[in-house]
Amino acid sequence: MNFQDLGLSSDTVKAIEEVGIKSPTTVQIDVIPSILEGKDVFTIAPQRSGKTYSYVLPLIEMMAQQNNHNILIITADSPQAANVSDSFAIFTKYHQTRDDDNTNVIIATPDLILELDSEQKLDLEHVDILVVDDINLIKKQHQLANLEKILAKLPSDKQNIVFTNRRSKETQSILDQILKTPTEIKIDKTKEDEADQAQTAPAGNAEQAVQPSPFCRHTPQIDDEAVEYVDKFHIFGNKTPRFLLFKGELKRR
Repeated sequence: MNFQDLGLSSDTVKAIEEVGIKSPTTVQIDVIPSILEGKDVFTIAPQRSGKTYSYVLPLIEMMAQQNNHNILIITADSPQAANVSDSFAIFTKYHQTRDDDNTNVIIATPDLILELDSEQKLDLEHVDILVVDDINLIKKQHQLANLEKILAKLPSDKQNIVFTNRRSKETQSILDQILKTPTEIKIDKTKEDEADQAQTAPAGNAEQAVQPSPFCRHTPQIDDEAVEYVDKFHIFGNKTPRFLLFKGELKRR
C-alpha cells in the first residue's frame, strides 16, 4: 500500500517522498480514505503511530479540491499546534494557490480559541470540518470544559474527526456530543513506534523533525515555511489575528 493508493494526489505524494517518508503507517492506511470520503472518524491510536499526518494529508487534498473549507483543529497544547502547522507547510509545498481560494484553517488550543472568540476575532459558526487532537490529552490539560464551550458554538452540520490515545469515561459524554455514527478505528498499542520505524527520513523521522521542542532554550528562529502557509490560506471572516510561527512557540503578529 502506498500513499497514492490511499487517494492522495501526486503533488502531496511528491512532498511526502521528498522528506523521506517511504510508506504509510497503519493509522494512515485506515484513516486517510475515511476522511477523504467525508466521514466522521473516531480513532484510538497510540503516540508516534503517525496520527498527525493521518488527518493533515487528507485535509490538504480536500483543501486543494474545494476552496471554501473552514477547518478548526483543536490541539491539547501549543507545541502540537505548531507541529500541525509545520506539517501543513511541508506537505502543501507543491500545491498551487488559487486567487479564489477561500479556505480557512485555525489550529489552536481550547483556551486560546475561547479567548479569541470572546474578543470577536473568530467566526466559529461556519466551521465545516472539526479535528480534535487528542481528546484524552485535552482532558489531561484540564481543558474539557473549554472544549465543551467551543462545541456549543459550532454548527451541527460538519465533518468531525476525533483522536484519542485511550478511551476515558471522562471524555465519553463529549464524544457523544461530537460524533453520531462515526467510522471507528482502533490501532493496536504495538504500533506505538510505527512512524519512527516505517517513516524514517535520512535526517531522522520526519514527524519528529517538525516537532518543536518545548524545552528549547535558544533564541527562537522564524519558521519560514509555516509563515508562508499562514500567508497562503485566509482567515475566518477577516477576523482572526494572524500568527507568526517560531520554532518552538507561537507569537501573535
